Amino acid sequence: MNINNKTFIESWKSEISAELITKQGLRLSEIKIDGEKIYWLEGRPEESGRYVIVSKSLNESKIIDVLPRGYNSRNSVHEYGGASFTVKNNNVFFTNWDDQRIYCIDNQKIFPVTPSPHAEKSLRYSDLTLTEDAKWLICIRENHNNEGEPINEIVAVKTDGSLDVKILISGNDFYSSPRLNKNNDKLTWTQWNHPNMPWDETELCMAQIDLKNCSIGEINFIAGGSGVSILQPEWSDKGDLIYVSDESGWWNLHKNNNGKNKNILDESKEHAGPSWQFGFKTYDFYKKENIILSGLSDDKKEGLIRILDLNGIIREEINLHYTQISYLNVHGDNLFFIGSSPSKNDEIIKYSIEDKSIEIIKKSSDLEIPSSELSIAEEIKFSTTNNSKAYAFYYPPKNKNYSNKDLNPPLLVISHGGPTSAASNSLSLSIQFWTNRGFAVVDVNYRGSTGYGRKYRDELKGNWGVYDAEDCIAAVKYLSEEKLIDPKKVVIKGGSAGGYTTINALTFYDNFAAGATYYGIADLSVFINDTHKFESMYLESLIGKYPKEKQKYYDRSAINFTEKLSAPMIILQGSEDKIVPVSQAEIMADALRKKQIPHALIIFEGEQHGFRKAENIKSSLESELYFYSQVLGFKLNENISIIKIQNSENL
Repeated sequence: MNINNKTFIESWKSEISAELITKQGLRLSEIKIDGEKIYWLEGRPEESGRYVIVSKSLNESKIIDVLPRGYNSRNSVHEYGGASFTVKNNNVFFTNWDDQRIYCIDNQKIFPVTPSPHAEKSLRYSDLTLTEDAKWLICIRENHNNEGEPINEIVAVKTDGSLDVKILISGNDFYSSPRLNKNNDKLTWTQWNHPNMPWDETELCMAQIDLKNCSIGEINFIAGGSGVSILQPEWSDKGDLIYVSDESGWWNLHKNNNGKNKNILDESKEHAGPSWQFGFKTYDFYKKENIILSGLSDDKKEGLIRILDLNGIIREEINLHYTQISYLNVHGDNLFFIGSSPSKNDEIIKYSIEDKSIEIIKKSSDLEIPSSELSIAEEIKFSTTNNSKAYAFYYPPKNKNYSNKDLNPPLLVISHGGPTSAASNSLSLSIQFWTNRGFAVVDVNYRGSTGYGRKYRDELKGNWGVYDAEDCIAAVKYLSEEKLIDPKKVVIKGGSAGGYTTINALTFYDNFAAGATYYGIADLSVFINDTHKFESMYLESLIGKYPKEKQKYYDRSAINFTEKLSAPMIILQGSEDKIVPVSQAEIMADALRKKQIPHALIIFEGEQHGFRKAENIKSSLESELYFYSQVLGFKLNENISIIKIQNSENL
């Protein structure tokens, strides 16, 4: 064991390679149960990120691909998509990425059920829900066939291939979660308007629906509005309308019965998260009279499944080692979900509520990292600016062949995307990539992150570009004071909103030796007029009203203060990104070039917002490692591709 590697601690030899990570990068989502079959979605990096619907009989071990090659179950409603397929009586309906139409798979015969749009991908569909007789699909449609903003609406789609589509509800800027009751005579949904995001303010509505004529009756307001966010409406078998509301300051379960709203479970815990995509599901119904709700133990070290009745009386609490539980579905006495933990990647789980047995149906990764190599996250709470507190997950360096005793390792700071999102303590191979090489990692849940209640989530409003960077710096200060890191060897990275934080941290502060920005924002004014509808007014809450508060946008755009730039930066961008356009990467690289600061700009052709192709995931991680090795001056003990660093003579 090398216990004296003080100079080159960064160069620890590791078996967790970028190539190994991409081979273990299967993405699991969207569980559906139909009869005695389970269906789910697999995102496969080795197939250029294609999303494939697969299925398995609950009584057999064989897993089959339902979706043949040439199809990709993915949509771009709100650009982020989600809820791309549904199934009933073995008939599968899905949205196809290449043309955004809905198709039906019926006994291996595939045919479209929505018409061909006038322009490419101009009619997009998401959040598919089938009627009981499977004659209609109720879903969200985003219509790009008009000038100005796309039009979002709730539509009914005939499933017989007649290409009949009827508009049910329109007039608001956004819609989500259209859900039919068991009798199929009531429809509920959520809706909201600019400048709100779904975690800011939404309205829960309900109307009578006549499926014979495909008509909607009078629309009734149920809950929400006035600064309240409503998520995940569902109908119980009894006819109660269950939903998640944050009117108490926390996203908690509520119900509407006979026109009256009631908080089912009032507690300082979140029962849901931000709706960046359609289709997330954190609860389901059990034996008609009960709800099964997923969550976390108080110390966040275990997952928590609770069985409660519709009045909030908890019947049973079950602790599981899965700290992240998503896409929850109940079938009989079995619970199906996607689970992960600090030591496990995503797995599709069948859990028996009666005998407590666990069956792993599908793993996203076959890689088993021994405990001697695995860095386990520790949640830290630390002081930050304005007498506030912030949170993060700290990962110490870990490698069985080396000791970090009495060593102060370099630190990689990660700023998550969103920014209305959160880091979790689930196993991330891309984090273990760094800790296994001798880096400490801190994954920051800066003010504005979800999971800590509405008050904490709202602290970033008007303060984006300030509090997020300050909290990353405060995390560094805390770890330095605890003698856990070398403050002279700190780098920062982030994607999307986290990329914006990274760029600002490298421009306005002197706490970082270098940074990596993945599809990050450099100029907020360009972003206002050069992004998609869903986020087009997001900055009004995060920064301020535009153009009234135009100066704030200028002051928080790093591109306007290039004279303050001094730290090297690597910029990684997808050429087809519709959320953060490639122009943002190019203007930042141009500023770095003019100031003769070492940097690298890598644009991946065909990639969108988030890299999905195996070769690009591998290349981006290796490029980042090589860049840090040149900036921090450590030797690499592995063969990876060398990238060209502009102005490298100034390193």
